[in-house]
Amino acid sequence: MSGRVLVGVKRVIDYAVKIRVKPDNSGVVTDGVKHSMNPFCEIAVEEAVKLKEKKLIKEVVAVSCGPQQAQETIRTALAMGADRGIHVEVTGKDYDTLGPLQVSKILAALAKKEEAQLVILGKQAIDDDCNQTGQMTAALLDWPQGTFASEVALENDKVKVVREIDGGLETIKISTPAVLTADLRLNTPRYATLPNIMKAKKKKIANVKPADLGVELTSRMLGKYRGVTGKRKERATQQSRVEEWTILPNIHRTIL
Repeated sequence: MSGRVLVGVKRVIDYAVKIRVKPDNSGVVTDGVKHSMNPFCEIAVEEAVKLKEKKLIKEVVAVSCGPQQAQETIRTALAMGADRGIHVEVTGKDYDTLGPLQVSKILAALAKKEEAQLVILGKQAIDDDCNQTGQMTAALLDWPQGTFASEVALENDKVKVVREIDGGLETIKISTPAVLTADLRLNTPRYATLPNIMKAKKKKIANVKPADLGVELTSRMLGKYRGVTGKRKERATQQSRVEEWTILPNIHRTIL
């Protein structure tokens, strides 16, 4: 198969950063916080680049949705070996409510526009842990899907995928075009070298808006925070004290 691979790369708070919740409990603090590419997306990029190095595909296109800073994540993918990038600009309230369904619609539209043979995504993002985008993208495109992939092999117009499941491993063969999601053990992502980082600055990043792809970003999901306050908090504290004094004598008797 000699085609094009679309790879999704998400900008998330770096895994090593200590998360702080906003005072109004509406989310986490992102201003002034280090961000990086989602680790599972790094694995997806690495797999796509490896397929290109084996001359099994001809082009790797990295896609990211978000504000201007998302281009930094795309540049990382370009430094790892992707050929070009597409930045889908999403800002303000649209970005705050951007969910897997909206991202899936964008990826599906781009897959059709770019005539991609494969869409490779990380199985989940470390910020929301949704694990939904790959499956939704496949459903919207009506393409076969190989999720939780720990091994991928292209065989003519088929893709052999070894999947990690609860009972162990499952091997499937699916036709292309297809959607794959990368699991942790698929590969070890390479580090971007300085020469490749410099080359990445010259690679093209196209800027598009969701409307250009015919995608409506309106979210139908409503999030609501429920905290423990007032008398509920007091009762919870009292209950914990009662449980503590009930358990301690039992522990004492056991030790003696």
